[in-house]
Amino acid sequence: MFVLFEEAGKYLGGRVLSEAEASAQVELETGKRVKVKAANVVLRFDKPTPPELIAEARTLAAGVDLQLAWDFAPEEEFGFADLAADYFGDKPSLAQQAAALFALFDAPHYFRRAGKGRFRKAPAEIVQQALAAIEKKKAVQAQIAAWAGELAAGRCPDAIREQLYRILFKPDKNAPEYKAVVEAARSTQTAPLALLERAGAIDSAYQFHWQRFLFENFPKGPGFPGGLAAPAITEALPLAEGVQAFSIDDSHTTEIDDALSVQGLGSGTVTVGIHIAAPGLALAPGDALDQVARNRLSTVYMPGHKITMLPDAVVDAYTLLDGGDRPAVSLYARFDEATLELQGAETRLERVPVVANLRHDRLDGVIDEAWLDLAHAPAEQGPPEAWALRAPLAFLWRLARHLKAAREVVRGKPESFSRPDYTFRLVGSEGEPNGSEQVQITTRRRGAPLDLMVSEAMILANSHWGCWLAELGVPALYRSQASLAPGIKVRMGTRALPHAGLGVKSYAWSTSPLRRYTDLVNQWQIIAAARHGRTAALAAPFKPKDAQLMAILSAFDAAYTAYNAHQAGMERFWTLKYLQQQGIRELEATLIRDAGAGEALARADALPLVLPVLGAQGLPRGSRLRVRLGDVDEIALAVNGTVVERLDAAAAPAALDEEAADEEEATAGPLAIAVDVDDAEAGERPAGAEVNPA
Repeated sequence: MFVLFEEAGKYLGGRVLSEAEASAQVELETGKRVKVKAANVVLRFDKPTPPELIAEARTLAAGVDLQLAWDFAPEEEFGFADLAADYFGDKPSLAQQAAALFALFDAPHYFRRAGKGRFRKAPAEIVQQALAAIEKKKAVQAQIAAWAGELAAGRCPDAIREQLYRILFKPDKNAPEYKAVVEAARSTQTAPLALLERAGAIDSAYQFHWQRFLFENFPKGPGFPGGLAAPAITEALPLAEGVQAFSIDDSHTTEIDDALSVQGLGSGTVTVGIHIAAPGLALAPGDALDQVARNRLSTVYMPGHKITMLPDAVVDAYTLLDGGDRPAVSLYARFDEATLELQGAETRLERVPVVANLRHDRLDGVIDEAWLDLAHAPAEQGPPEAWALRAPLAFLWRLARHLKAAREVVRGKPESFSRPDYTFRLVGSEGEPNGSEQVQITTRRRGAPLDLMVSEAMILANSHWGCWLAELGVPALYRSQASLAPGIKVRMGTRALPHAGLGVKSYAWSTSPLRRYTDLVNQWQIIAAARHGRTAALAAPFKPKDAQLMAILSAFDAAYTAYNAHQAGMERFWTLKYLQQQGIRELEATLIRDAGAGEALARADALPLVLPVLGAQGLPRGSRLRVRLGDVDEIALAVNGTVVERLDAAAAPAALDEEAADEEEATAGPLAIAVDVDDAEAGERPAGAEVNPA
């Protein structure tokens, strides 16, 4: 005897081997034996075999007119055999009974299950709604198929072009546009990004990366709302007497946050002023400009362009431009002129005369160690305003080396400046680039005199203010690093903890309030400390254990990571452009990850480029190589290399920065997207690397 029974929402058939009152032992066609409850058995028969019965019943069920069956069905509960008798005739065959069962079971929009083999017809209004939904689903499926067909044929439907960035990076995986891309990728066996590029959805690699960034971080566009004006500083600030402050920045810098001054040379005690632009004296937490800054959290940098945290007119009102007295939060640090021992420091709110805005790109090649050696008298070099500041710059250079050496004692090892900083210039670019500009890549030596003067002064200010706020019980936003052990990264928090990487007791970003929201928040706290001293914790805008500080910290961390990743990505884009424009097919590189750890990676010696390389098997990290480049993919930001020659005869010392290598690896591979042709899981995106802490 055979039985047809239900198990886990499916109908199966098999031969009865033994039977008890409440169950039966049944052997399936596959030979598997299962225990079936008697209540789950819906048909018993001797012939045909279960596979033959099910196959014939499925064929008949496919031809059942469900609307007609619904019309025939009684209003009360009924069994499938009852409907089979009404639909097929008074004495339906076994196959017809099974067909009625399958048809009823597979049409829940017409018939609701009321038990094993028993059903009740759905209300008419429910049937109509279900039918409309089914028709809509069919139409959507037809649209998906049509769009997938167009993509496969090399044409991009407008609907998919409009949703391009959502599909690739933040998809609704139930959306028809997303499903069409997945279906086309599967049918053509083409990677989704390559499929869309071939279909013309991406007509500019630069715009693709730029619009992707805006979609994810500035969905309403990078412009500012109208009506934002810089409020005046109403406080009567004293003029800093005897101060002649000067800034040191790149020529493209408009947000001049910091300036330096030196007083008392030759007196035995030298006072170094670190002057920070003071938007915190005019802006207040919760006002319109604060809301804009808090939404953006930082200026976004990229070659040839930037999105500022504050509107240009607001930046212009507080930037430390030369030629006038500028509001500033100043730290005055007094040093013994002979020993450079720090004797004391104080913070003032004041107006600071700014006499010069020095520029790295104009002076780095002029102001070197020899220029700063006051024991010699070289011919006047560089702009007159720089030559007039030769003695203060020489003292700052001496002080910077002393401060760096003291930090390195705490740090436990010297800081490495083995790699240069790269500067990108887009020739002929005015305003937003379009991706076709000629790119120039130049280097600036890390640790060069002007660079070291500024960075050490900023570290001194950020460390001093961080410790001072902690002593007063005024909360702030800090950066800390527990140790230099591998895997221990810099973290942000609201506690004054040591920063092992910098070798300081605490470190609170406070020197870029026009560019970073954390610095603006900390400046508000510093202003309160300068005004109120020991009672500052009661007057500061952010109180101890303020939940807003943690919210700001979390939001800033996420935004800053995204902005740095975009900057790294666009620098990689322009580096790949440079390779193409200069016709570079080979370059010299250093192996930073050997093949034993997976894909081998090399860093170009003269360009900001990390790339995967083939042919590095057996070579140790640190090996210098000549690498032949493959084709550049501007969309995926990818280029591969092949080792053609090893340039060092013996194994090179592997004194490489492993953490930096890990961070650079994130931008060495192809672009990650969230379209998955195998399942609905989204892909991971690489995080950006941290920039210079100063």
